[in-house]
Amino acid sequence: MDIALSAEDLAFRDEVRNFLDTEFDAEMQAHLKSLGSKGMVKWQQKLYAKGWVAVSWPVEHGGTGWSATQKYIWESERSLRGIPDVVPFGLVMVANVIMAFGSDEQKEYFLPRILKSEDWWCQGYSEPGSGSDLASLKTKAERDGDDYIINGAKIWTTYAQHADWIFCLVRTDNSGKKQEGITFILVDMKSEGIKVNPIIGIDNEHNLNEVEFNNVRVPAKNVVGEVGKGWTVAKALLAHERTGIAGVADIKRNVRLLREAAAAEVNGGERLLDDPGFQQRLADIEVELMALEYTELRTLAAMAAGGFPGPESSLLKIKGTELQQATQELRMEIAAYYQGVLPTDMDPETLGHDFGSDARRAFMYGRAATIYGGSNEVQKNIISKYVLGLE
Repeated sequence: MDIALSAEDLAFRDEVRNFLDTEFDAEMQAHLKSLGSKGMVKWQQKLYAKGWVAVSWPVEHGGTGWSATQKYIWESERSLRGIPDVVPFGLVMVANVIMAFGSDEQKEYFLPRILKSEDWWCQGYSEPGSGSDLASLKTKAERDGDDYIINGAKIWTTYAQHADWIFCLVRTDNSGKKQEGITFILVDMKSEGIKVNPIIGIDNEHNLNEVEFNNVRVPAKNVVGEVGKGWTVAKALLAHERTGIAGVADIKRNVRLLREAAAAEVNGGERLLDDPGFQQRLADIEVELMALEYTELRTLAAMAAGGFPGPESSLLKIKGTELQQATQELRMEIAAYYQGVLPTDMDPETLGHDFGSDARRAFMYGRAATIYGGSNEVQKNIISKYVLGLE
């Protein structure tokens, strides 16, 4: 694949750099630091004003219409500065599903609100006792006139405490195969009968929740696609989610920070970067990251040509999350190596991360990376079936 930048691409890169350096200023950084994930709304609204919030949307719906190379430039420049990506549940996941399977009414109502970050979304897939095996879900939706009445629970629901809407998989029919009779539906989180129970993760952060549905009444018009065909919709959404989970640009930044941190001198000139074992582990990550990057670029090029992310999204998810964990482990080892001997003139901000608490938090949260979005064991089954043709 030729990723040499043309004159137009270089001009675009300069525009991106100027925008990020100007708009992601100290005030915005402080805003995100104080509000966490919820603070992303303000940043996403800045991106919307520029016309850059929906990187992968088609132009007719308000997207950028960027080429694969422009998307690559954007991701590279964003991650280089440590700027978080947009919250994916609305802009990346449910929006693509609504565009592909939704009614005209759904597109007209939801897409502009998602684009402007007026609605915050969360995902209702996993259930207590039904995690990566989504087809075994038990949350039930029964038709009652023009509505469905939903009972059940969803778990590991990220940012449900902030959400205005949740997109859910519900069972509308128990006959036939377990993949049949599943329906994809959009639910207003302000509906009577919804209860959000916080789950504190091992990183001591509140990002996850359990969402209970007790006789929640939802208009039937909120079904996306055909009733009972939600499995098809769900697979399309997961393909977009898994492609994004790879996080190639962010891993590249983390590798650079690891190298810079390990180059610090202590005890009269000793550097962790000079240790042969550390060098080998870092080199292995860099080689695998290069291969992952080209796989992602091929996927982006296929999507730009009108395609849909297929089973290759499982390849991206597996290797991307494994590399995320590998860099987090090295980061913890660097923190341990320099603990107590970190030079006083070595400002953590210069390195882009704190050697202690931030490394620990990233490591703890990252333990789930190979599980969410469909566990890596499930992804290997998908690859064996759809790529290798094995049953």
